[in-house]
Amino acid sequence: MSTHDVTNQPPPRVDVDEFAADIPLLEGVERYDSGWAVPELGRVGRLVGSAEFQQDAERASVHEPELRAFDRWGNRIDEVEYDPSYHRILGEAVAAGAHTSAWAEPRPGANVARAATFMLFAQIEPGHACPISMTHAAVPALAASPELSAEWLPRLLSREYDGRLRADKTSALVGMAMTEKQGGSDVRANTTRAIASSEGRHLLTGHKWFCSAPMSDAFLVLAQTARGLSCFVVPRMLEDGTRNVFALQRLKDKLGNRSNASSEVEFDDTVGYLLGEEGRGVRTILEMVDRTRLDCILGSAAGMRQSVAEAAWHVRHRAAFGSRLIDQPAMTGVIADLALESEAATAVSLRLARAHDDDAPDADRAFRRLATAVSKYWVCKRGPGHAYEALECLGGNGYTEAFPLARRYREQPVMAIWEGSGNVIALDVLRAISREPASAEAFDLELSASRGIHPLFDEHHDRMRARLQEAAGLDEADAASRVRSLVAGLAVALQAALLLRTAPEAVGRGFVEARLGPSRGSLYGELPRGLDLAGIVARA
Repeated sequence: MSTHDVTNQPPPRVDVDEFAADIPLLEGVERYDSGWAVPELGRVGRLVGSAEFQQDAERASVHEPELRAFDRWGNRIDEVEYDPSYHRILGEAVAAGAHTSAWAEPRPGANVARAATFMLFAQIEPGHACPISMTHAAVPALAASPELSAEWLPRLLSREYDGRLRADKTSALVGMAMTEKQGGSDVRANTTRAIASSEGRHLLTGHKWFCSAPMSDAFLVLAQTARGLSCFVVPRMLEDGTRNVFALQRLKDKLGNRSNASSEVEFDDTVGYLLGEEGRGVRTILEMVDRTRLDCILGSAAGMRQSVAEAAWHVRHRAAFGSRLIDQPAMTGVIADLALESEAATAVSLRLARAHDDDAPDADRAFRRLATAVSKYWVCKRGPGHAYEALECLGGNGYTEAFPLARRYREQPVMAIWEGSGNVIALDVLRAISREPASAEAFDLELSASRGIHPLFDEHHDRMRARLQEAAGLDEADAASRVRSLVAGLAVALQAALLLRTAPEAVGRGFVEARLGPSRGSLYGELPRGLDLAGIVARA
């Protein structure tokens, strides 16, 4: 039918160099000693911005993984079948080193380059980032056992990808199976048991309520032994080529993250290998948890970037009531505010990534202990509201599944839940402050470096110093009841400090006055007067 011509619809946002288009990311990579990675990041940016990659991202989410518990003859196989698009995405991410490049080739800025790679892939397709992140985080945990590290590390560092379950693979991805029905984040309540067997093996019996990426080649699993909660490496395939007992019960029907399978699993004399000291399972996984929490921040920041990019593209190509949307003051304010939030998340992501490099000074190691938890709490919680506001910029288009922001809106909450939900993270901040005072001192030094640039920041920093001193004198219950506002204040202080020092004045001043000023709003677009909105929006 030819009832009308289609006009005033934005062109497809495809075949874009997502790295070159992301000015804050590009500047941060160069700032934090990773300029050597720019050519490869440009290649990745063009790859993920291509029409083909974006089609794969949509297809992987629409054609969801399916459980194949049995083959057609009734044999238990416990496999998950993914759409080929998911394998293509995962293969490209592995080939680019989004998983373990910082471990394979340590150098100044290695974790920044890896973070930028991870963010570029997660910006377009977030589900695959789960096994990518877990494999990255498993590397320091494996260091607790030289024998297991020697066996598994070469496979984790490989840039080859093979999605099949095979014992003779030269590459591997790692998943995790920690939580159980009765405990959730309280892993010490786990009831899965591990009994010592022959040849250094343990036999595990029990269940896990959440087991993500169940087609991974090995899993880090917490189970109880006679000496307490311990960590084990559980392979899917045994040395003799047979399958380990890994009975997948069902796949979770999740709000978002649909391309990535999350499952429930039963162990019944499942073979596992002790990782680290028996009875010290939580200590064994501490570094792993720190790395996955950082990746939650990176994932949220990547989602914010996608949201801003899609919203800004739409309003630059759409007109209404006589002018382009971006030229209308109300919309300019919304896009500018969304851009401020996104740039702040990117700034803290890359600063934390640099603090995780091997050459990071001791002060940075102390800083990251507190700053990672603070930022995980805040950035990940800001993601869902940010995605919604960006979605609304597209009007009815944004609410349909034909455009990517509906998927992003459902995706963003998971980052705030995985690796410790809000209260778990906030209480971890209290632990860091009370048990590791050097972390609070290093955090304060980071803020102090930005004093004297804007009076609103200096006043906020003074308030945060007073709050930290106050928290140290409170009893446990009182401190816990007030911790969330403390963590939020610290998080915004860190973002403001970084933007004041590293971003253009329009962005640094804009963020401080929008987030710390007396006329700050509750919703996006409620910006104070006098800001350089054009300068902010130009970077979106």
